[in-house]
Amino acid sequence: MRLQVLSSGSEGNAYLLRAGEVTVLVDAGLGVRVLSERMQAARLAPRAVDHLLVTHGHLDHSRSAGAVAKRQGAVLHCAETIMTHRALDRAPRKAALPIGGEFLLDGRDGRGSLAAKAVLLPHDCDPTVAFRFEHAGRVAVILTDMGHPRAEVARALAGAHILVLESNHDPALLRTAPYPQALQERIRGDRGHLSNEQAATMLADLAHPGLHTLVLAHISKKANRVELALEVAVAALERLGLGHVRVLAAAQDAIGPALEV
Repeated sequence: MRLQVLSSGSEGNAYLLRAGEVTVLVDAGLGVRVLSERMQAARLAPRAVDHLLVTHGHLDHSRSAGAVAKRQGAVLHCAETIMTHRALDRAPRKAALPIGGEFLLDGRDGRGSLAAKAVLLPHDCDPTVAFRFEHAGRVAVILTDMGHPRAEVARALAGAHILVLESNHDPALLRTAPYPQALQERIRGDRGHLSNEQAATMLADLAHPGLHTLVLAHISKKANRVELALEVAVAALERLGLGHVRVLAAAQDAIGPALEV
């Protein structure tokens, strides 16, 4: 199983997962043209995506989901409550996510399968979910857009070998960011986004000896700095005795490496 970040940040999010015969796109928050370019850069063949999973309805995660699912011939999986969302409406095939439960994603013509779980998160777009994927004993977790740390979420997502984890903002930088006060309060609120330190708290519950790669995601360009997010995460891992874990920062404007889970 391989995981590759195609884009991560407030301007659009997309993650590519390839597991045996199954190819999954998690979120489609970029425009169709740009996302198509990112998929080509990742050497993804046309109509190779079997399933497109949407974490929630905010446009930086769902913007082109319906159009991309149609182009790819993919099944679009989302919460039942957002199936009529304008960004998702063009998808000819849809399936409701069993939030809180596990489900299987099959390859075309029934080739292969990937086990998945959707876990509910506190965020100001209901419902918002994280995903846990398991294939051949390997586990990848994608967890962003979470307002505050919750131990029960970590328990439901346990066992990641690769973890994509939101590290959105630094509180001091957020206070001086060029955002209206209402937006600052939303970001730091219990249904907003994880700060670097809150990400470290979640990491303490999610990390284990089998974790080999941490990808910090949804890093704010205006209320955070990549080096700050990395510094906090590395320090947290060292406190846990997991200094061997590789720590990367996902980018908004370029695809990341294809990471073996």
